[in-house]
Amino acid sequence: MKIGIMSDSHENRPAIAEAVKIFNSEKVEKVFHAGDMISPIMHAEFKKLQCPMIAVFGNNDGDRAYLREKFRGLAEFYDFYSGECGGRRIFMVHVPDFVEDIASKGNYDIVIYGHTHKSDIRTTGGALIINPGECGSWLLGKKSVVVLETDDLSYRLIDLS
Repeated sequence: MKIGIMSDSHENRPAIAEAVKIFNSEKVEKVFHAGDMISPIMHAEFKKLQCPMIAVFGNNDGDRAYLREKFRGLAEFYDFYSGECGGRRIFMVHVPDFVEDIASKGNYDIVIYGHTHKSDIRTTGGALIINPGECGSWLLGKKSVVVLETDDLSYRLIDLS
């Protein structure tokens, strides 16, 4: 199963549109957003996704109730996510405070996080840790997302800049 991974889109509508275009052209079956979407009005771009989305709240996502309401039918929001997708156990959170601990326990195949705006893809304790970097490009000026194949955990970090 092919999934898309993004984080820290921070209301950058053109960057979100580009990410959605990539995910649709790659025919991803689910998108994981690791937080800091910011505004419910971004649903206008995300509704063009041709697959469902799982999202976690970030430290800048203020109106959580309205995000849930506006994205109803398009995305499920969590404080943190723990579930299965494509035969892989996935954990996702925004802030990376305990990512290493989660990965090292061996309970997950994939651990996704955001917040730092820096891409980070590595293996720890048998888990693939992924921070796709910032989609919004406000902090570091580089827009990126990840497309991951759950069958063999192959991935591509895609530069949207």
